[in-house]
Amino acid sequence: MANITAAEVNKLRKATGAGMMDCKKALVEADGDYDKAIELLRKKGQKVAANRADRESSEGAVIAKVNSNNSKGVIVSLNCETDFVAKNDSFVNFATELAELALTTSTKEELLAKDYKGITVAEKLIEQTGVIGEKIEIGDYRTLEAPFVGFYIHAGNKIAVLTGLSQGGDKAEEVAKNVSMQAAAMNPVALNEEGVDQETIDKEIEIAKDQLRQEGKPEAMLDNIAKGKLNRFFKDNTLVNQDFIKDNKQSVAAYVKAESGAEVVAFERVALG
Repeated sequence: MANITAAEVNKLRKATGAGMMDCKKALVEADGDYDKAIELLRKKGQKVAANRADRESSEGAVIAKVNSNNSKGVIVSLNCETDFVAKNDSFVNFATELAELALTTSTKEELLAKDYKGITVAEKLIEQTGVIGEKIEIGDYRTLEAPFVGFYIHAGNKIAVLTGLSQGGDKAEEVAKNVSMQAAAMNPVALNEEGVDQETIDKEIEIAKDQLRQEGKPEAMLDNIAKGKLNRFFKDNTLVNQDFIKDNKQSVAAYVKAESGAEVVAFERVALG
């Protein structure tokens, strides 16, 4: 049997993130063969991943990143099973690294196929499932491209938002961050009226009409009053029409225009739970 040194165990631990005892066992089983030990640890990850495939991975870390010229942003949600794992520094660092990689991709599938220190991201996720003992997966993946993209990550990495502006400028970063904070807090259903799907509009009109009927309003008046309530729904639930939370005397659109001369052209919001 090979004589396994502490240095060899430590090298394997650094490469895989697995525990010291797991690394030592793998090296013993591999008779000191480093590459074979790595393969054994990955196979362990595959077994754990298969056993936990039906588990719910509703915890995790949501990370937003933008590229160097602020023309593209990404949000990646790295999901796990427990909040204990989600708060671990190494887990958050891994999620951050994946978000950095995601800046060079256009789809979740592209990200999963990307090289991560010699293996694919998909293989690394399986490996980490074995290391941590919980189901680890990419839950959500979003990209946004615009003349200027800014972002905000809420404390605890539970919510992340990207905001696209029609132009850059001295105030663009601050404005985009403030609008992203707005979207994080207020959870708008769409950017503007045009972004609200017809099903949601029909549902809101029907709810309004039912309320009005219960109040005893005449049937002939329902359509006009319901339209007014729908406009109120748009004001409360579409990002650019919402009252700006830092100054409710103006809308988000008015704030952005006054501060930067720009318009909000898009946003993406990802939240856990």
